[in-house]
Amino acid sequence: MNVEIYTDGSARGNPDGPGGYGTILVYIDSKGMEHRREYSAGYKKTTNNRMELMAAIVGLEALTKPCNVDLYSDSQYVVKAFNDRWIDGWIKKGWKRGRNEPVKNVDLWKRLLKAMEPHNVTYHWVKGHNGHPMNERCDELATTAADGTNLQDDIILE
Repeated sequence: MNVEIYTDGSARGNPDGPGGYGTILVYIDSKGMEHRREYSAGYKKTTNNRMELMAAIVGLEALTKPCNVDLYSDSQYVVKAFNDRWIDGWIKKGWKRGRNEPVKNVDLWKRLLKAMEPHNVTYHWVKGHNGHPMNERCDELATTAADGTNLQDDIILE
């Protein structure tokens, strides 16, 4: 099955404040009908980078069988997961970079790599907030999640 995933994350400009991720899955079923599934959540005390990774992870983990996936995001942070030089280099160095500086967010990088394993994933970087409908729709979902009043206090990504 072919699936399109549109993602965005937001720290709302404040790493100590609420942040959220939004993910939209779009797929065509065997009868040719288009379906959309949306996921969003707000979190406290996190960064935009972690939200971007969470958005991609949630979309991939929602798939119950191997798929051909087109993943759309405006995150340069996520693009690193699709650049073998970064990930392979980090793994070979024991998740270190530069002068043995630890790689941040290793838990989420590992989770993203695991979520990608069964699928054929193609990454598309939707650059910036330039009115691109994919970008605008994903931004809208992430902002709604970030501004939500029922933030999940029990799950804090640090």
